[in-house]
Amino acid sequence: MRIAVCDDDPRELRRLTGLLDAYRLETRAGLAYKAYEDGLSLLEDVRRGGFDLLLLDVMMPMLNGMQAAHEIREFDDNVKIVFLTASPEFAVESYAVGAFTYLLKPASRDNLFPMLDKLFRAARNPQEGLMVKFHNGMANILFSRLAYVEVMNKTLRFHLTDGSTRELIAPLSDYEEALLQRPEFIRVHRAFIVNLWQVQELRPTDILTYTHSVVPVSRRLYAQVRKAYMDQLFVEKGVE
Repeated sequence: MRIAVCDDDPRELRRLTGLLDAYRLETRAGLAYKAYEDGLSLLEDVRRGGFDLLLLDVMMPMLNGMQAAHEIREFDDNVKIVFLTASPEFAVESYAVGAFTYLLKPASRDNLFPMLDKLFRAARNPQEGLMVKFHNGMANILFSRLAYVEVMNKTLRFHLTDGSTRELIAPLSDYEEALLQRPEFIRVHRAFIVNLWQVQELRPTDILTYTHSVVPVSRRLYAQVRKAYMDQLFVEKGVE
């Protein structure tokens, strides 16, 4: 899920992005965000598409959250909008632009995390997975639960976001086409394909996942992996 966070208060922006980092770390959810301190910059990027959720402060100078939402709805009816407000008086107007909900400021784990849980449950599609034939039957491994795939000595291992592993005897080529046609998966080494949503840290020679696994990155592929990582997960700008 790609999230835009917009608040003109740098301290509040840091707090919100910190909460998103905590949620991503605790749930291992496929989540990326980009931070903005004004509605005009946000509007520019939203026009290019790619966001699933907007967290908008209502009270901002120049272009406030409600005005931005009205403009966004002129060209995008699908993106979820959640308003951040110090007062519930904006609740009625928020529904006029098809807002998903509003959160009273300051946002906290208690109101932000359940809202994110609800959105992730709604977005989860049981068909969006990889059908894999194991020796004891078939299983549908959801792409969202797949951290990375590894092949070693003819054994293919599917490493899941809960830390568990599923194994079978098969070449990586049997599944790489289905994985690599999705933008969140990339080959980082001849023996590894990684879900970029599950990358906690990209380093010059390896990747640290949210399951605390270290996956090697080929020197030949590093530049391509770094670009894909930045393109997919955004540069988290605007947070000092």
